Amino acid sequence: MSMQLGDLRTDYQHQDGLLEANMAASPIDEFKGWLSLAIANSPGEWFEPTAMTLATVGPGGQPAARVVLLKEIDDANRFVFFTSYASDKAAELAANPQATLAFYWGQLGRQVRIDGTVEKTDRETSAKYFATRPRSSQLGAVASDQSHEVTSRETLEAALAAAEAKYEGQDVPVPDDWGGYQLTPTRLEFWQGRPNRLHDRLVYQREGDGWAIRRLGP
Repeated sequence: MSMQLGDLRTDYQHQDGLLEANMAASPIDEFKGWLSLAIANSPGEWFEPTAMTLATVGPGGQPAARVVLLKEIDDANRFVFFTSYASDKAAELAANPQATLAFYWGQLGRQVRIDGTVEKTDRETSAKYFATRPRSSQLGAVASDQSHEVTSRETLEAALAAAEAKYEGQDVPVPDDWGGYQLTPTRLEFWQGRPNRLHDRLVYQREGDGWAIRRLGP
């Protein structure tokens, strides 16, 4: 029997909706509360509550999206992630330093969309985070030529073995083409699934030094 995708649906039964009066004045504070709840309600080891879709646009206008992990919300309320500076996403951000992040926590019937501008973190920030990564992840960053063609799996594994041999007994240095990005948010949308598809959508939009909240139709 073939699966009828159109018949698959969820009727969100979350009765506690979003009310403007109950939202934090700061969207960053609101987000941190949602993220903490998602972490507390993670259903298992394969679920990553910090996973976010990063959407970018390249110089030719083609959108691209992939899932990366949020690693920090820094003191300036910027969303920080790390990657290869030789990757496709890095080239797209160099051409157009604007991006969107999207979090989806299905167990809560919630999602958050964050629009903003992106710039590289300083080298100190990248090095500090790199030092906290498992050694295997550090070596993987050295061995991988991210987003570039690899002739075979064996080639990739050989590059990892070479990195392991090169840095045996010593710290793995931060690759020159690896580091962080920080997104400064200009718009955050909080979405709560509700019955009958009458979902709640509340948007924080930057206005001067503060934020204005408005409601969107579902």
